[in-house]
Amino acid sequence: MFEPVQLRTFLAVAQTLSFTQAAVRLGVRQSTVSQQVRRLEAAAGRQLFTRDTHSVRLTEDGEAMLGFARTILEANERAVHWFAGTRLRGRLRFGASEDFVLTRLPEVLEGFRREHPEVDLELTVDLSETLQRRLAAGRLDLVLAKRHPDEPHGRLVWRDRLVWIGGERLHLDPHRPLPLIAFPAPAVTRARALEVLERSGRAWRVVCTSGSLNGLVAAARAGLGVMAHTLGMIPPGLVRLPPGSGLPDLGGVDVVLLHGTAPDSAARAPAEALAQAVLAAGDRLQA
Repeated sequence: MFEPVQLRTFLAVAQTLSFTQAAVRLGVRQSTVSQQVRRLEAAAGRQLFTRDTHSVRLTEDGEAMLGFARTILEANERAVHWFAGTRLRGRLRFGASEDFVLTRLPEVLEGFRREHPEVDLELTVDLSETLQRRLAAGRLDLVLAKRHPDEPHGRLVWRDRLVWIGGERLHLDPHRPLPLIAFPAPAVTRARALEVLERSGRAWRVVCTSGSLNGLVAAARAGLGVMAHTLGMIPPGLVRLPPGSGLPDLGGVDVVLLHGTAPDSAARAPAEALAQAVLAAGDRLQA
């Protein structure tokens, strides 16, 4: 029998690929995280992670445990809600950027609605920076957004990298300005792309701007240029440009959950329930 606490700890490490970040998410010491993972590995009789001083990776058995852990924890949560006899109510205003909505996030939201039918869920789709401003203004209760790894705010869902992507037949002329496809300001990906291009001295020109990810993807598929995008959520029909393309490294990016700050908000309990659902499904939201 696998203990839910150990499975929850395993899931946090698997999504963040960091024992330190998993400890922060769970509100425990790093030594506790290591202990729980060792106990789960002992119960399974298999090594679930390979780790050294620089990285943490799932083994083949660890990849298999991901699916089992999600299934067990989801069943456990359903049982708890059933026998506790408590039903969440109220309005929950949730914001997410479009690249998340095009992943399996709708499945997570569908499951949340099924488990909590008396919560009125309102979804707002916009740029991460815009959503954070609305959250600060009290117009949203919970936001799933991207942030720079150095920023401290938010509950880490997973860590990823920003990469350059484009159409499979795209050819870049190194002697001409880089054709850039980007969201309008203040998008995180646009800001990072311009920052690294300016720092590297690479000339660029914007060939397409759209507030819709579908618009950017259409432009990239048509071969108009390149765009900065999260590695774990590359849209179908586009590919990561190889390291030999001569473009500067875009660095890392964190996917985080941000809560509203209203002290007496009736949305606090529903927001926490949805946050837990998103955290549990973090690895499924990546490609």
